Amino acid sequence: MKYYSLNRKVVDESFKNAVIKGLAPDRGLYSPGYIAPLPKEFFEQIDNYSYPEIAFNAIRQFVTPDIPEPVLKDIIKETLSFDFPVVQLDDHISTLELFHGPTMAFKDVGARFMARCLGYFNKDNDETVTVLVATSGDTGGAVANGFLGVKGVNVVILYPSGKVSDIQEKQLTTLGQNITALEVQGTFDDCQDMVKTAFLDDDLISEMQLTSANSINVARWLPQMFYFIFAYKQLHNIHKNLVFSVPSGNFGNICAGIMAQQLGLPITHFIASNNVNNVVTEYLKTKLFQPKHSIQTISNAMDVGNPSNFIRIQEIYKNSFDALKDNISSYSFTDAETKEAMKEIHNKYNYVADPHGAVGYLGAKAYLKDNPNAH
Repeated sequence: MKYYSLNRKVVDESFKNAVIKGLAPDRGLYSPGYIAPLPKEFFEQIDNYSYPEIAFNAIRQFVTPDIPEPVLKDIIKETLSFDFPVVQLDDHISTLELFHGPTMAFKDVGARFMARCLGYFNKDNDETVTVLVATSGDTGGAVANGFLGVKGVNVVILYPSGKVSDIQEKQLTTLGQNITALEVQGTFDDCQDMVKTAFLDDDLISEMQLTSANSINVARWLPQMFYFIFAYKQLHNIHKNLVFSVPSGNFGNICAGIMAQQLGLPITHFIASNNVNNVVTEYLKTKLFQPKHSIQTISNAMDVGNPSNFIRIQEIYKNSFDALKDNISSYSFTDAETKEAMKEIHNKYNYVADPHGAVGYLGAKAYLKDNPNAH
């Protein structure tokens, strides 16, 4: 598999080089050169496959031959060391729980997968790779935990001062070893801009090998496809149109879901559920993509004013606004609405949702008003 820059000003790269570089030299995100759909029988017989077998089939084309198949199977087995249960709330809404990993963040899978890929690429290499990552909350902890002690890899995490939770800050700052966390006076978007700028600093990259572990990195982004197929395995007998409402900040997770759909996963529709950082919600109303300064909310991991991965979504739909809008809806919700949703979920279903999940729940409810045959 070759990867091309979405800015199309540099040569295509292998999976290995795309992972190590993180961002292309022309500042474009890497995207796979093609997507070969899986056989229809794979999804029809999904009950016969274990989670590691599902993951292997989903991601094999994107990483081989750079990672041999036996090594890839070991990486997947080590990555998927926890469960991904679907809890059904009622006939129309279920929740896919992605907090069962070591840092309680849905990004644990991507971080662990990428760390093991880099560990494999570095096994015979004496040079050190520096992983530079911006976090709005949960990315940093997942990356720190995933890369802790990995040979030949140093991790530097930039996080916005006062805009991550206490436990998230402790996850970033207390591990030591090869993990360094830097507190930035600014927003997540400032941290993300600093990371992107570092990749373009010729003096800096002449002195060290830099890569990123944000979802701009293909090895962090692509494994998130697994979630959607795991959920399908648990829900495909419901006999309703399967729709995913994804709490969306930097749009890596929903983009991975769309990639799973491109592989042939029978998903009817996606909902990008935003907090008040609603650039994409507004884009789908106006056709104007207008980044803006991020606003701090209680769903802090989604406080992104310029979502990097949305360009990948546009690329999948060949920059057709109509094709994109046909497959994605988007809604935006305030903190007050989010708090009310958390109360409703608890009172109605005896289930505890975090603010991000509550935003996803609100998006699902909004979509169901006009689409009653969806789950």
